Amino acid sequence: SMFARSLASFLLPAQILMAKLLAIISFWKAAGMTRFSTLFQKPKPVIAMVHLGALPGSPLYDAAAGLEGLLSAARADLMALQAAGVDAVMFGNENDRPYEFNVDPAATATAAYVIGQLRAEITVPFGVNMLWDPRASVALGAATGAAFIREIFTGTYASDMGFWAPDAGDAMRYRDRLGRSDMLMLFNISAEFAHSLDQRSLPDRARSAVFSSIPDAVLVSGQITGEAAALSDLEAVKAILPDTPVLANTGVKHETVAEVLRVADGCIVGSSLKHDGDTWNSVDPARALDFMDRVRVLRGRM
Repeated sequence: SMFARSLASFLLPAQILMAKLLAIISFWKAAGMTRFSTLFQKPKPVIAMVHLGALPGSPLYDAAAGLEGLLSAARADLMALQAAGVDAVMFGNENDRPYEFNVDPAATATAAYVIGQLRAEITVPFGVNMLWDPRASVALGAATGAAFIREIFTGTYASDMGFWAPDAGDAMRYRDRLGRSDMLMLFNISAEFAHSLDQRSLPDRARSAVFSSIPDAVLVSGQITGEAAALSDLEAVKAILPDTPVLANTGVKHETVAEVLRVADGCIVGSSLKHDGDTWNSVDPARALDFMDRVRVLRGRM
């Protein structure tokens, strides 16, 4: 009938459009997992933090120790982490408290100087994060040749720093304009020091971020640095994103790493590898080695 033909003529383009959308989604899911696994070639990679000392412009900056103090401390942590066998390192400015959304350019320039001085000694893939500034993180990553960056790129939050509304589209386009479309972007979807103003569940926000903003990996965090993400949150996000790398971003400890990596595709760890497990201390070579020994045992069972 004419009605049937009209209906068919309407439905066919809609079906084609839906098929194309599904193909695009499948492409990005596969591309994300491929980009991730190409960079981090071992299963369940461990990304260890090199927490830079407070940088110039920050209230806690040690002007007496100066740039050489920053460099020597970062070098010691880097060497200890690499000797322990971590899969990657990430340089971050966790010491630049109080935190800001627009990082002082002097801090970003100093971080670039430190990483540049260490570049020849870095033997694993490395990333960067300038809290809590996506553009500064992109700029630092592009300037230093980082393989990946981490930040809060999506969502809206009430935070210790005020209203928080990052722009993933701006950050990714900035990365591409700097010629670094190869630099992976790891999206932390549960901001520390903040409460999400989005009433959707964490898994729904994660699924939506993957669809709308094409991250290379999704990170799940606790409420503050060093505090663990709830295992139930990790399980729920991974269940809804089976084809996207999902990592535990905070609070992974020696006693919990086996349980965490049973669910997550990897983890980012900082505080647990420090002397006395204290975020603000230097890396403890023995703690770092013990942590990675446990990970190697886990991998041997896979």
